[in-house]
Amino acid sequence: MGVVADRRTVGHPGVGRVLVVIPTYNEADNVDRIVARVREAAPAVDVLVADDNSPDGTGAIADGLAGADPHVHVLHRPGKGGLGAAYLAGFAWARQRGYDAVVEMDADGSHAPEDLPALLDAARDADMVIGSRWTRGARVLNWPLRRLLLSRAGNLYARLALGVPVSDATGGYRVYRAAALDAIDLASVRSQGYAFQVELSRLAHRAGVRMVEVPITFAEREHGDSKMSPLIVAEALWRITTWGLRDRRAAARRPDALARWP
Repeated sequence: MGVVADRRTVGHPGVGRVLVVIPTYNEADNVDRIVARVREAAPAVDVLVADDNSPDGTGAIADGLAGADPHVHVLHRPGKGGLGAAYLAGFAWARQRGYDAVVEMDADGSHAPEDLPALLDAARDADMVIGSRWTRGARVLNWPLRRLLLSRAGNLYARLALGVPVSDATGGYRVYRAAALDAIDLASVRSQGYAFQVELSRLAHRAGVRMVEVPITFAEREHGDSKMSPLIVAEALWRITTWGLRDRRAAARRPDALARWP
């Protein structure tokens, strides 16, 4: 009984037990660095490395980290299933173990763990917190102009098409309280990459989840290769357009739905 009570007191004040989910695929150069930074920035949280059977040995490195630190865990997945599937598996892992909040964080260092305490502080009064690149006070470092314009245009399009009231619907640095995960229909999610983040933003907004944005410092990765591809961008544009048309038709059929769109 005493051990259970002790575990429940561990976590972020006002939020509770927190699990940071870090999906990995070929991140051998980054996984130890990012886990160490998380553990230093927020010592009371736990970390779950969700590895998609990386051929470069990322999973084995993560196992070594877990063996040396009881706050670090590893979820070995059978193959490269995509970012969205990895996060959904991480959410399920966290809910099965009674965590009060789950954090999405990239493995490549683009999401600064040093920003995590501010995101968790904001989660005291919100169900979902987005670490935003495009709200006042945020900084984006070392991105070429093409990437900046693509991200800004994509987020503007998502906001106009879906009516989601956030400036960074594609951002992948997030905190979800357990109530938010319970409210979102996670079983219906099929998208990956940028589209996955937009889909969860849309579903959270439609479910009435309390969302806030916190400015972050976002930096381009220093080690390894980016997972961004034209296919991921195309998927996001196609899905956003489809969801937008679907939501408009639903709003036209149900006048009360207009309160949620735009």
